[in-house]
Amino acid sequence: MAAPVYAEPAPPAAVPDSGARPTITGTLQLPGGAPVTTNPTTGAPAGNLGTGPLASQIYAAETEVGLLGDTLLQLRQKRTDAETQLANADRELKLARDTLTQAQQQADQAAADAFKAAAALPSAEFAEEIDGLSRLQRIIRGEKVEGSTTAATGELARAQAAEQTAYQNYTTAEAQLGAVRTEFTTSETALHTAEAKLLKLREDNADQLVALERQQEASEQQLGAGYVQGQGANGMAANPRALAAVRYALAQLGDPYLWAAEGPDRFDCSGLMWAAYRSKGADYFDLPRVSRDQYYATRGRTVARDALLPGDLLFFASGSSWTTIHHVGMYIGNGKMVHAPTTGDVVKISTVTWSRLYAATRVIGAVPAPTTTPKPPTTPKPTTTPKPTTTPKPTTTPKPTGSPSGSPSGSPSGSPSGSPSGSPTTSPPPSTEPSPSETPDSTPSTSPTPTSSASSSPSASRSAEASSSPSASGSASPSRDS
Repeated sequence: MAAPVYAEPAPPAAVPDSGARPTITGTLQLPGGAPVTTNPTTGAPAGNLGTGPLASQIYAAETEVGLLGDTLLQLRQKRTDAETQLANADRELKLARDTLTQAQQQADQAAADAFKAAAALPSAEFAEEIDGLSRLQRIIRGEKVEGSTTAATGELARAQAAEQTAYQNYTTAEAQLGAVRTEFTTSETALHTAEAKLLKLREDNADQLVALERQQEASEQQLGAGYVQGQGANGMAANPRALAAVRYALAQLGDPYLWAAEGPDRFDCSGLMWAAYRSKGADYFDLPRVSRDQYYATRGRTVARDALLPGDLLFFASGSSWTTIHHVGMYIGNGKMVHAPTTGDVVKISTVTWSRLYAATRVIGAVPAPTTTPKPPTTPKPTTTPKPTTTPKPTTTPKPTGSPSGSPSGSPSGSPSGSPSGSPTTSPPPSTEPSPSETPDSTPSTSPTPTSSASSSPSASRSAEASSSPSASGSASPSRDS
């Protein structure tokens, strides 16, 4: 069914603006779920969180230094390879020339022998017989019978061709080395210029940089909060060898940054990673030297931002291609990394620059995290109230023992006496209980307690007194009955 003509819209006079594709940054919180990263695992950085022209200038200068530094490292390796190729070509050329000299000598000798043989030939009538005998004699000696001159000439031709090829290879290697050396010198000059520019920019804006770096630190921490929360939740832990690399890198804190340095007390960014994984305990020797090559070699073990473990490598790029990688650091956990930042800085710990992170890779595979069986909660024992400390009773000073009336004696008298005292003591009346002491603090008597049938004779008293020992004070005790 055809639509009315008036229902069709008029064709636009111009192509409408298609607008800009919306860009999603940060994290997406799903209902009841963990934060989901909206940035791809690899790709262009989210952008510089710093604001203002100074932040842009610093970032651009750091990026330029990083790219030039990595390029120069690659050129240095290329120069080393070219030097090796030239050395090999030089060795092959010398060998080919030695071979050519020997072949030339053999060819000359073969020609001389042929000339002598031709000059010594007999007359024609005996030539056939003599030639046969000569052939037989040379066969017996193991010599070539014929074609000696032709063989020597062939060896000479092959040696000449090999020498020409070796010479061409040498001149090619020599030209390549010259070109690489020129390129290296040009790049090295550019790097030094860029480093000086960065240092001056930092020195001229030192006060503003403090506030700027503080602002960027807070922004990066906020951006990475969602990533850090999910780390370690998959039951995996860093490999002990990766932890050994982390320990090595942390041991270099404070060492100055120096381009192309690999230790022991100066490092550039990739040199620190390279040395850390070659250290004792890590023992990984397949990591390349340059940061972008380090990524390329480990790109098969890319790690999501919310699954990072200590020892993972963090790569930073200025574009969406791995060829623009210009910096690398090592993750140490809790959103932090250890790295050698740039010219004029030192090896230090920083918050991961999530806004500039291109990709993260794992050099050595993770291991299952150790599982610990939780102990059942124990009911705490009630706290017992400590008993109050009793104040000790004061020690009473014993009263001095008084001397008994009369003449006291510490030991029984040499002459028998009816009583130890100066005057005789009357015998107590018979009693069924011992008499209580008059004073509780008096010194106990050493004489026996009277029994129910006390003796009234003096001899009995003397016998009992003589069997008792002297008191501790050296004087006899007063009578209990007095």
